[in-house]
Amino acid sequence: MIVVDTNVIAYLIIPGDTTDLAEAVRATDPFWTAPWLWRSEMRNLLTLYERRGLLSLAEIQNFMSDATELLSRREYRVESDEVLSLAAKSGCTAYDCEFIYLAEELSVPMVTSDKRLLSAFPHVAKSMDDFIA
Repeated sequence: MIVVDTNVIAYLIIPGDTTDLAEAVRATDPFWTAPWLWRSEMRNLLTLYERRGLLSLAEIQNFMSDATELLSRREYRVESDEVLSLAAKSGCTAYDCEFIYLAEELSVPMVTSDKRLLSAFPHVAKSMDDFIA
């Protein structure tokens, strides 16, 4: 099991330059998990694609459905005090620290492309390249 951030989920679900890399991560560990926050972040990301005319409403609804199925029964609530503590110590956003907290709580890696998280939490945050290496 691994915690994946919303961008990694998007890389897998929305075809693009990083889809192959996300597929390689999934092949290495197919049991992806995330805090409930990922849903709001994904909806926001998909809405941006739609507003920019890159995807239709039907397409973003399908992508959201696919992502929801991918993480079905592997979504977690996180502890606010712990997330806020991580954010205060690291300077990272509370949003991002939800993923870090969950990875620490589950004792699993957190896969991300976020350079700030990779730098602030090297003990748990892994890049997609490093995870599959």
